[in-house]
Amino acid sequence: MTARLSGVIGWPVGHSRSPALHGHWLARHRIPGAYVALPVKPEDLEQVLRALPRMGFAGCNVTVPHKEAAFRLVDHVDASAARLGAVNTIVVRPDGTLEGRNTDGEGLVKHLQASAPDWRPADRPVLVLGAGGAARAIVGALADIGVTDIRLANRTDARAENLAQEFGPPLKAWPWAHREEALAGCSLVVNTTQFGMTGYDPLELALDRLPADGVVCDIVYSPLETPLLADARARGLVAVDGLGMLLHQARAGFAAWFGVDPVVDEALRQAVLGSAPP
Repeated sequence: MTARLSGVIGWPVGHSRSPALHGHWLARHRIPGAYVALPVKPEDLEQVLRALPRMGFAGCNVTVPHKEAAFRLVDHVDASAARLGAVNTIVVRPDGTLEGRNTDGEGLVKHLQASAPDWRPADRPVLVLGAGGAARAIVGALADIGVTDIRLANRTDARAENLAQEFGPPLKAWPWAHREEALAGCSLVVNTTQFGMTGYDPLELALDRLPADGVVCDIVYSPLETPLLADARARGLVAVDGLGMLLHQARAGFAAWFGVDPVVDEALRQAVLGSAPP
């Protein structure tokens, strides 16, 4: 069997645990192949994507800040990516064209169901912070499972307003300056920004207005315990880290590239946790 290649494209990308994740599955299923981290500057993204077929890649994942740019560059998109205008998974088709998919939202929902089983999507409002590719996917997935009031706050207010106009109800934009007020009555807050990621400033968000049974989710997974999650735990709130979303969203891509539908289990989680950079 010919070895197949895949990887993750981002800037920066050195923090990514996706190589350990897919490497674990490759080893478990004894598949000849490799999954590598590809640091790509925004100005080089198109050239790199077009080179994937010639370099023998079956596809790749796309992470910040490239998800929306990749959507505009691929040749085909699936229904989820088309609705969201963002791509996190690219598959090289047999004819060498690129198909973009988006599995972020599904990954978060499955992780929430496992980590916060008492949370009910239709109960109360949800606050999403950020308006990039991951936020778009998460907003779509939350609406799909029945959330009827989604509040969106982004550091650039205009971007949040544009996204709310594009999606329509149940999405409503809130000014970044009033993000803490938007927490009132919410059952869930999801941070999709880079704040709190290794090398970035912490997210400034006082959780005082979040109800005592609220759930705090941070899709950042490097570090696994962000200041936001540490604050949530100190207040007795349910804190959901970003690793589970990463694990669940990866399944579809692996299946497309390597021909095996893998399992998300504790062995995988421990393998990925063990890959944390110093």
